[in-house]
Amino acid sequence: MLNDIVAVSVLAVFPAALAAAAMSDFLTMKISNRLSLALAAAFFLLAPLVGLPLADLGMSLAATLVVFAVCFALFAANVMGGGDAKLLTAASLWFGFDQSLVTFLVLVAYAGGGVTLLFLVLRARADMVMSIGIPLPVSVVGTTKIPYGIAIALGGLLAFGQSPAAMLALKAF
Repeated sequence: MLNDIVAVSVLAVFPAALAAAAMSDFLTMKISNRLSLALAAAFFLLAPLVGLPLADLGMSLAATLVVFAVCFALFAANVMGGGDAKLLTAASLWFGFDQSLVTFLVLVAYAGGGVTLLFLVLRARADMVMSIGIPLPVSVVGTTKIPYGIAIALGGLLAFGQSPAAMLALKAF
């Protein structure tokens, strides 16, 4: 019974947190620090309970430190927002330091390209959409930046099945 609860928690927390981050970024161009912290805390709580070996936990932490260093450099260069950097760092914990992390990051990059193109089209047509009375969020009309939390969420959701914690949780069923 407890194993089922842990497995369902693992399989629900990550997607729910990413969906909430994407929605928040889309509507407000902000991702709460609490959300990224909760995603990281949930990993450290649930990963050992689902049976992730201590060595894999350490590799996840090492991968996250590498992702954080790159994200920090991108943030310092004003290429990436702080909320996006924190979300990507917290999400990378769930993928470890193996092929699943590479898959996650590649999918985030592809999704980022798609999200960028979509927002460029939306912004080009914003006046037409608003003229018929459809309100648009700040991410479309109030900024020139791209809400990359959407791309992080899409990449994370697509790659999550390959993450070590998700694979262990799925074995519980």
